[in-house]
Amino acid sequence: MPDTSYTDITMLLDRSGSMQSIRGDVVGGFAAYVDTQRADPGRCTVSLYQFDDRYDEVYVGRPVAEVPALVLEPRGTTALLDAIGRTIVSTRTRLAALPEGERPGTVVFCIMTDGMENASQEFTHAAIKRLIETQEQVDGWTFQYMGADQDAIEVGASIGIDASQALTFDRGKAADALRTAGRSATRLKQARMAGHDVAAARSQAAFTDDERDQAGSS
Repeated sequence: MPDTSYTDITMLLDRSGSMQSIRGDVVGGFAAYVDTQRADPGRCTVSLYQFDDRYDEVYVGRPVAEVPALVLEPRGTTALLDAIGRTIVSTRTRLAALPEGERPGTVVFCIMTDGMENASQEFTHAAIKRLIETQEQVDGWTFQYMGADQDAIEVGASIGIDASQALTFDRGKAADALRTAGRSATRLKQARMAGHDVAAARSQAAFTDDERDQAGSS
């Protein structure tokens, strides 16, 4: 069985040109997200990927205590679907290579973007939806989707992410959105460590109405 005391978090951050106006908030919010995970019991590893119309693997499987400050240099357009697809495939391959008893009992895949898909060449909405649904249903991953300048619940649904894990945020509240996502991840891992199954843990991790208000989604 996977190790329920071990959480693996993958962060996929938009760095397209429109992110420039909220870069500072994203950097601060990312630090808060990581600090929340550092304070939690159990083992935690973090992977970071960034994308615009290019895609970069920044680091993979780094212990949370060793995660550096975020460097974000906005540029380019938004190849969101290709970034999601490539990161899912990479993460799935990495975790599948581990012996079963060393695999994380909690897997969080967190996506943050401030724009709509406009540059992908490889993956479609339908393909991403199939990938996400497979990883949730077969491997028990939990996906978080945070979007500005859009209805994140609607966009998330189009790629298979449940409304309870989708958060619309105001452009000026990117840091609040990331803090909220960090708290949600903590609730998820705590529920799993307490012995709850994935479905019950996801229910406890759902974004609350208060959290949505703080992020400016209502």
